Order: sequence, then structure tokens, then C-alpha cells
Amino acid sequence: MSETIYDVIIIGGGPAGLTAGLYTSRAKLKTLLLERMIMGGQVMTTTKVENYPGFPGGIDGPELMMKFQEHCQEFGLEVVTGEAEGLVDNGDYKSLTVDGKEIKTRSVIITTGAEPSKLGIDGEASLVGRGVSYCATCDGAFFRDVEVAIIGGGDTAAEEALFLTRFASKVYLIHRRDELRATKILQDRIASNEKIEVLWDTVVEKANGDNSGLTSVTLKNLKSGESSELPLAGMFIAIGVTPKAHFLAEILELDADGYILTDAECRTSMPGVFAAGDVRKKILKQIATAVGDGAVAAIMAEKYLDGFVE
Repeated sequence: MSETIYDVIIIGGGPAGLTAGLYTSRAKLKTLLLERMIMGGQVMTTTKVENYPGFPGGIDGPELMMKFQEHCQEFGLEVVTGEAEGLVDNGDYKSLTVDGKEIKTRSVIITTGAEPSKLGIDGEASLVGRGVSYCATCDGAFFRDVEVAIIGGGDTAAEEALFLTRFASKVYLIHRRDELRATKILQDRIASNEKIEVLWDTVVEKANGDNSGLTSVTLKNLKSGESSELPLAGMFIAIGVTPKAHFLAEILELDADGYILTDAECRTSMPGVFAAGDVRKKILKQIATAVGDGAVAAIMAEKYLDGFVE
């Protein structure tokens, strides 16, 4: 029996990866989609997606991703669980190391996305799962009728603050600047919600807790320099994301923040390897742009395999 060589291996099962898988499978390319954890990526932690076309009134993130996956697998997309650990260019094919085993493919599409950034403060790591969380939509229901805080000032922080008001008695939105970066509609919703109090020009210096979990956070006002302690049962961190491309640091060209550098057609520094979605250096990171990237990367992979592009 001859050794299997895939036409395309897609690393990552978020919107970009699933879209790429739809396109390549539909094009009759032998495609394997590799996902380290659960299919759907960060969208799986979103309770309501309101800015993806075709769903008036919005749709739950997990429901949307289930539709993506069902659509892809209509065309025979092969999906496996595993973690990519290395990539080697052998000319006619690439060798991808997955959980210690080698898989061969003629092209690769990287759609590994990004993961929540950490504050890096004392007490943060030891209290994860015991009051400290990076996903309000995942853990918010555990914090009924208690006071919690969201750290951040962008769309994600604003959305999660609003979501937490369904459960918590009060939500503090702690932001290091004097204005939010969130879109105007979200800022208006924050301002009009009586359960939310914004703490401006403030950072969290320490997470305090005991055997029962988080009990308070130590705050510092950046303008006055004053420190204070705020009793809390939960702290949700929403300060951005870090691209999941660390295993490619010595293989592909990355920017200073660890994002994969590509051209406008999603080509990386290695021929036959493409990147799409949040792991790629670009201005906007949304489901819609991830889907667009996935389609472009898939078409470019097909052209590469047909010898039309390098």
C-alpha cells in the first residue's frame, strides 16, 4: 500500500480553516483538517454573532460553527484531532509532524488563529478556573448574583461585560485608558446599563484569593498613583489575543508580535504554505475576514498544486 500524501492539510478548525476545507474538498482535493481542540475556534465562545451576513437578529457562535462544519463535511472533508509540532519543506511535498508522527502533504494552509493574552500579574495563573477566566460566555453562568470585573476596553471586553450582566449583580469594566476602543454601539450599551461601572485609567496589579478562589484584586489608578483593593468573585480578562504560530517561529517569517507574514494572496515565506484568519498579519480580525482569507488561501493552494503559482 502506498503512503498517503494529501493535496492539502489545513491546520486549525475555525472559520478560516473550515472555509478553506469547504473550498478544497469541493474542488476534489484530498484534504485533511487538523484541529488541536474543538472545532470552531474562538467563535465557539461567542454567545451571539450579529455582524456575519445572512443571519438577521444574530446567531449563536457554536450554532454558526456547527453549520460551517456540516457544510464542509458534505464534500468529504477529513477531520482529525491532533497538534502540529513542525513543518519541513521537502520540495515536492511538505512533512508535517503531528503528535510525533509524520504526515506528508503537497500544500499547507495554516489557520491556527489566536488565543487570549494574559495580564501576567501575581495570582493570575494560580486562580485560573477559580475566579479568573478568559471567556465570559464560557464561565459567566457560574457567577450569579456576585460582583465581577472585565479587564479591557475593546469590543470583546464590552461584549463580555454586557453578557455578564445577565448573571452578576454588578460588573466593573476596568480600562487603563480614559476612553474605550469598542465600537460606538457597544459604548452606548455600556453607558446605559445600570449594572456596569467603568473604572477609567486603572490597571489590575494583583489577583488575590484563597482556597475558595478569587476574593479581590489590587488596583492602581494610573493618574493618581493610588492603589486600592476591590472585592470580586470573578475576573474576566479580555485584553487581546496572541497568535498561535509559535511552532513556526524558525520556519516561516513572522512579525514582532508573532503573526505570520503573508502577501495579499495569503502566501507565506515558504512556497506551497498559506496562512489565513487571525494567525495572519492583517488589519481586521472578524469572522467575515477569516472566511475571506480561507477562500483565498484555498484557491491559491489549488493554483499552486496546478503549477500556476509558486
